[in-house]
Amino acid sequence: MAVPLPGIEMCVFDAYGTLFDFNSAVSRHRKAIGPSAHALSDLWRTKQIQYTWLRNAMGTYAPFWQVTGEALDHCLTAHRIADPAVRERLMGAYLALAPFPEAPGMLACLSRAGMRTAILSNGNPGMLDPMVTASGLANHFEAVLSVDEAAVFKPDPRVYRLVEARCGVTPDKVCFLSSNCWDAHGAAQFGFRTVWVNRTGAPNDNLPGRLSAQIRDLSELPDLIGVPR
Repeated sequence: MAVPLPGIEMCVFDAYGTLFDFNSAVSRHRKAIGPSAHALSDLWRTKQIQYTWLRNAMGTYAPFWQVTGEALDHCLTAHRIADPAVRERLMGAYLALAPFPEAPGMLACLSRAGMRTAILSNGNPGMLDPMVTASGLANHFEAVLSVDEAAVFKPDPRVYRLVEARCGVTPDKVCFLSSNCWDAHGAAQFGFRTVWVNRTGAPNDNLPGRLSAQIRDLSELPDLIGVPR
C-alpha cells in the first residue's frame, strides 16, 4: 500500500494543543473558577497566542511563561476573578498539562519503528521541561526545542530553522505536526511536510504554505508515514 508521506526521517511536534491539552490546566481547577471556567480557558489560549504575534510584530520577545501569565491576568480580570491563589494554581498546572489520550501509544509506536522525534514549541525550557518530564514521555524525544533559542515566536521561519540546526534533518525529511492551523501553514511555507491535527473539524485558514495532510488526532500518524503498528 502506498504511503501518503514517504521518506520521513523525523517527526517534530508542536507541544501545546498538539501533544498536550492546554485545557487540562483549567479543568483541574474548574471548581475554584466557577461557571466561567470554559470561557476563561478559551480566552486564555486566544490571548496567549495573540500576544506572541503582537510581540513578534513589535520586536519585544519575552519567554512564553511570561506571556502565558500576562494572558491569564487579562482573562482573570475579564472574568472578575481576583483570588491570587487561582492564578497560582492555573500557572502551576501549565507545568504538568495532560497529554492527549492517544499521544503515548502513538509515540511508543514511532519509537518501536526507530522514527526520530522531537518537540518544537513556543514554550521556554523552564516550562517545557517540567511538563514533558511529568508526562512520562520524555524518553521518546531526541530533542525538546524552544523558540527561546531564536528569541522569536512561531510562525517566524527562524523558529523552524532550529530543527535542522539542532537535529541535522533537512526540511523535506521532516513531518511537522501542529493543531494550530496557522503554525502548520508557517511550517509548510518554511519547507516542512506539514500535518494539521484538526481535532475540532475547523475550516482551513487561507494562508501561504501548502499542507501535506490533515488528521483528526495523532493516532492516524503512523499510517500516514508508513510506520507499522
